Amino acid sequence: MAVEITDANFDEVVMNSDKPVMVDFWAEWCGPCRMVGPIVDEMHGEYEGKAVIGKVNVDQNPGISAKFGVRNIPTILFIKNGEVADKSVGAVPKAQLASKLDAIL
Repeated sequence: MAVEITDANFDEVVMNSDKPVMVDFWAEWCGPCRMVGPIVDEMHGEYEGKAVIGKVNVDQNPGISAKFGVRNIPTILFIKNGEVADKSVGAVPKAQLASKLDAIL
């Protein structure tokens, strides 16, 4: 299961991470998010120790969503050293997400 990222723990989990971070912005009511969710959870296990894989529920954590200008979901940000290195919007295949994450490892 991916790490739950909130407005409260965002800096600690993402910005202060010594590893690259993949953050999935999602919501319960979002159909495409439900398609991407299991992929994100799977990647959490596969990248254990190499990268942090987390999820932000946009309805419960509007602060982070606003900070990064997330208007469409699912949006997945790839963050390295506190900076957004890459981004993916919409339901995309696992291979595309893995490729983007591998590029910043």
